[in-house]
Amino acid sequence: MANIRVKLVQNEQELEDAFSVRQEVFVKEQGIPAPLEQDVFDAVSQHIVAYCDDQPIAAGRVRIVDDHVAKVDRVCVLPAYRRKQVGVRMMEKLEHYVKDYHIDVIKIHAQTHAVPFYETQDYKVTSPEFIDGGAPFRAMEKKMTND
Repeated sequence: MANIRVKLVQNEQELEDAFSVRQEVFVKEQGIPAPLEQDVFDAVSQHIVAYCDDQPIAAGRVRIVDDHVAKVDRVCVLPAYRRKQVGVRMMEKLEHYVKDYHIDVIKIHAQTHAVPFYETQDYKVTSPEFIDGGAPFRAMEKKMTND
């Protein structure tokens, strides 16, 4: 999958591409209500998008929530590209982005079915299961090393 590019969103078209992937995965595939999928945090987050042959295939976002904590969410990959290391590359890009902010902890609310994936990325479960938007989640976090 050498033709996959993961990049920070830098313009309106790339943001629309990220939103289109989120719409496909969260609203159409998973049934999350459309009004819940986009929220106030979109305006204050750094978004990322992955492309395969110029077609958007994955998206995510990160925001700095205080001096030493970042929150990653809305990470998603279109079904045809899952289990092909796209999610790993997305998380690497998000984690690399926050390095400049000297973040100590990255927090994420992972859908329960995705917990094993995040565990392979060194995230640890920090909460019991909870429901958000009709889907089950677990809070997770990763301690960062600021080398």
